[in-house]
Amino acid sequence: MPAKTPGFVKSLFPNFVWTMDTHEKILYLTFDDGPTPEITEWVLETLETYNAKATFFCIGNNISLHPDIFHKIIKYGHSIGNHTYTHLKGWKTKTQSYLEDITAAQKTILEHIQSLDIGPQKLFRPPYGKLKTRQAKQLQKENYKIIMWDVLSFDWDASTSEEECFNNVIFSAKEGSIIVFHDSIKASQNLKYTLPKVLDYYSKKGFGFKSL
Repeated sequence: MPAKTPGFVKSLFPNFVWTMDTHEKILYLTFDDGPTPEITEWVLETLETYNAKATFFCIGNNISLHPDIFHKIIKYGHSIGNHTYTHLKGWKTKTQSYLEDITAAQKTILEHIQSLDIGPQKLFRPPYGKLKTRQAKQLQKENYKIIMWDVLSFDWDASTSEEECFNNVIFSAKEGSIIVFHDSIKASQNLKYTLPKVLDYYSKKGFGFKSL
């Protein structure tokens, strides 16, 4: 899996969102697998320093365990996406079970955002970036936007050094890129090195950071 998603892969799944169509200097940072104590909160503070907005693809069970952190994500003005309730592998899970897990996550999201007077957000990112065609079609019938990515930082990969993680982003991202980070324990070392450097690097080039 390369850091930059190849064009032919995007062409195979044209109904998925891989990039945002813009010529403006805007990047779309995304964070998977949270909310995670301390790490998600560190991300929020780091983004705030650069007036950057992002999208957090949250695991439903983590929202249930850490609702206060989930509320902080919303309080800081970021977007929320569904990342299943238990981080299921779509291609190894029966379609009905997979959809039920996503529905459980969405119910959890709605329970929390309604109390904060925020409208429904139906963004979905499949764990591991893989799901069956039947699963995707059903989600799209239910008006989910399936959000993939243009750039992978590989922050979760223990074989990826901090500098490699940073280079994966700056050598690949351009206007409209959707970039994947993880607010997880596994990714924390690379994330804490790379995220501030990415924000600083692109801010100096005149880029802004928006949520989906």
